Amino acid sequence: MSKLDDLLTKYTADLEKIGDKVNAEVLRGVAKSLGPTIYKADSSLVALSDPKEVERVKQNFLIKKLGLKDTPKLDEGIAAVKQTYNKRAKYRVVFYYLLAKHFRKSPLFKS
Repeated sequence: MSKLDDLLTKYTADLEKIGDKVNAEVLRGVAKSLGPTIYKADSSLVALSDPKEVERVKQNFLIKKLGLKDTPKLDEGIAAVKQTYNKRAKYRVVFYYLLAKHFRKSPLFKS
């Protein structure tokens, strides 16, 4: 099993714990879109207590990758996903997967 596959197994388990029916293709697509950041301990997690990190999620993922407009709905979506995925250490891939699903942009990550 590759390192990516090992991580995907971990991410899938996290999603299943919150009752999500995982789309493996979309999850893999989100993971691949993040490149090497998922392999580094610090960058593989999302620190939502840091306002700069929240802004980075909004600008780099929601606006640039998903193509969404900068409106209050983005902050609402981040808050909703944060509430759903309320574990202390949040995997970036899982958080972004849930954001893509929340904003109905999952098809962007299908091959």
